[in-house]
Amino acid sequence: MKYAAKAASELPKVDMTPMIDVVFQLMSFFLFVLSFSGAEQNEAIRLPASELAKPPQAPPESPLTLQLTSQGNVIFGGQENPPDQDALQWLRPKLLVERQIIARTPGRSVAEATIIIRADRGAKTGRVQELMQLCQERAIGFQKFKLRAKQETRLTTKQPERN
Repeated sequence: MKYAAKAASELPKVDMTPMIDVVFQLMSFFLFVLSFSGAEQNEAIRLPASELAKPPQAPPESPLTLQLTSQGNVIFGGQENPPDQDALQWLRPKLLVERQIIARTPGRSVAEATIIIRADRGAKTGRVQELMQLCQERAIGFQKFKLRAKQETRLTTKQPERN
């Protein structure tokens, strides 16, 4: 019995379908796991520097990010209040909607929600206080706040010793 010799020109073929499938699954996994918290941060906001600022130890429970520009405008949910409208009057109905969503979501409570305020270093302190007062109104009822600042490292120079 003679076997026909295979031609040397035939190369084995590699099926790339499983490899492509795995790559697409990895891409979709990383897209779902990716944190979009950076999307809530406007690059136009220049945070004030503070020696007391330190990175958060854990992410806050139910965070809502309010950003205050140096002109006193408020950015919430990627939208800035119109120039012809008062920022606090524009923000009030949006906070009421957020409060209702949190109250209706099982496992979340308005008392545990955290308002993160990112105020520009040129923003007036009184405007930040007005934002906090709006959030604390009886109808809205948010009580936890975190103010964001940029961590500043203080350079200490050692004084020469005198004898």
